[in-house]
Amino acid sequence: MQNYIKKLPFSIVIAKQYFSFADYPAKNLLKIFKTVQELTSFRTFTKGSTGFVPTMGALHSGHLSLIRSSKNENDFTGCSIFVNPIQFTNPEDFEKYPSTLDQDLKLLEEEGCDWVFTPSVLEMYPKTVSLKFDFGNLENVMEGAFRPGHFNGVAIVVSKLFHAALPQRAYFGRKDLQQTLVIKQLTTDLGFNLEIRVQETLREADGLAMSSRNVRLDQFQRQLAPVIYQTISFLQTKILEGEKIEEMIAAAKYNLLTVKGLRLEYLEVANASNLQSIDNSYKGDIAICIACYLGNVRLIDNVVFMKS
Repeated sequence: MQNYIKKLPFSIVIAKQYFSFADYPAKNLLKIFKTVQELTSFRTFTKGSTGFVPTMGALHSGHLSLIRSSKNENDFTGCSIFVNPIQFTNPEDFEKYPSTLDQDLKLLEEEGCDWVFTPSVLEMYPKTVSLKFDFGNLENVMEGAFRPGHFNGVAIVVSKLFHAALPQRAYFGRKDLQQTLVIKQLTTDLGFNLEIRVQETLREADGLAMSSRNVRLDQFQRQLAPVIYQTISFLQTKILEGEKIEEMIAAAKYNLLTVKGLRLEYLEVANASNLQSIDNSYKGDIAICIACYLGNVRLIDNVVFMKS
């Protein structure tokens, strides 16, 4: 047997070290991979389409809806849980980002996810990263303007995850609209042979966009939080009624200044495809994007709609 093993292709030998062929391709058994080598070896033997949901953990219903969409459209579904340090521009935000790995794994197993990749920081970044991406005007507005370097960190980790997971489709939520546009450009520019699927934002009953950061809100902040969605919904209504965009933005900003405990970072109305500013003459898909702080918790949201 040992002589036979020695004659096997290297990738098969590696794969045999990490999972039993008797278990493959067993469904409803969540396989956990901690290294790139484990995952790529497994993926070499996965036949059929694979959908992939990259996350930073602290999973909520929005994440799980992406898992379900992937399962509906692919033969296999995988997920990653990795809090990526190089995309954080605020060290405190990174340190306080919620970590609920055991609960996350249970949720993924209940949803029938086939595998999850949970690498360490050292596994993802064995050496200091010097690569720099340039996404042009897309990264000079909104999130890019207020979090310089953020999208470079996003692009690096997503590239690494795509190389390891080798998916046919990757799933993201529209709440991170600017991020999805960056990832689409990254996918095109680097020639990744996969489809980017963007799913509508899931919301709580009061309109607050689901986010892993919501658990950091105290009771008072949570009561205030629905004003974020109320503001952008109000703007959407007024724009569709033909009101002047600049005047409506100014009015909405003034109203938010009166909300004690909320600090606005930006509120923009833009072309939904490139996030550049527009005026009332524009016709097409519009994005209203907002970022603000409730205490030390930074939240973002957006609505996308058509103006004809």
